[in-house]
Order: sequence, then structure tokens, then C-alpha cells
Amino acid sequence: FLRGELSAVETYRQAMEKIQEPSMRSTLEECYRSHQLRVASLQSRISMLGGQSATSSGAWGSFAKVVEAGAKVFGVKAALAALEEGEDHGKKLYTTDVDKLDANTRSWVDRELMPAQQQSHDMMSRLKHSVH
Repeated sequence: FLRGELSAVETYRQAMEKIQEPSMRSTLEECYRSHQLRVASLQSRISMLGGQSATSSGAWGSFAKVVEAGAKVFGVKAALAALEEGEDHGKKLYTTDVDKLDANTRSWVDRELMPAQQQSHDMMSRLKHSVH
């Protein structure tokens, strides 16, 4: 989950370099901050459980960079589509992999991370569909 959130932060940062329109940028910044909060929350939880946090997004970050680079070439609509696709992936990851966790952590993910993921997904979906 942490690598996915780190990837999301990187991808939103790249998109914000390209998209300057104020109402779009506001949504991007809100999603970016939401993913940053999830990174911090996951790092704290991992530390509390005695684990070592990932420091990079790994392969998912590389994938996100390739997708976003293609979106930069093709424009704003493609960038928004790439971000929505990333949100879809994040939502699916939380939904399918939460069962691999212990009961307490699963409850924490359901309560703390999944609602935020759903919200950023919905925001990106609305933004993407508002651009013609």
C-alpha cells in the first residue's frame, strides 16, 4: 500500500507541473495532499508494527512515470485519464489486498485509508469527466 501511495504522490506532483488551470489544479492539490497523508499514516503504522517503511515507490513509480510521461505528450485530458486510472488501481489494490492483513490492520485500513482512497478516486473521476 505504501509503495502505491508513494507512486500516487509522484504522479500528482508530475501532473501539477503540467496542469495550471486553477479549478483543475485545486482538485489535483487536494488529491496530492490526501495521498501524502496516507503515506505518513502508513509509515507511522508500519513503524508502530516494527516494520521498515519503503522509501520509494519502486516498480509502481516507474510505471506511473511512464504513464504520466505519455499523458504529458498527449495533453490534459490524457493526464487526467492517467490519474483516474491510478486511482482505480489504488482502489482495487486496497480492496483485494486488505484480506492479507491481520484483523486490526484490516480494520484500520477499512476505517482510515479506504474512505480517503474512494474520495480521491471520485474527485478525479468527476474532474476527468468535466473536461471535454
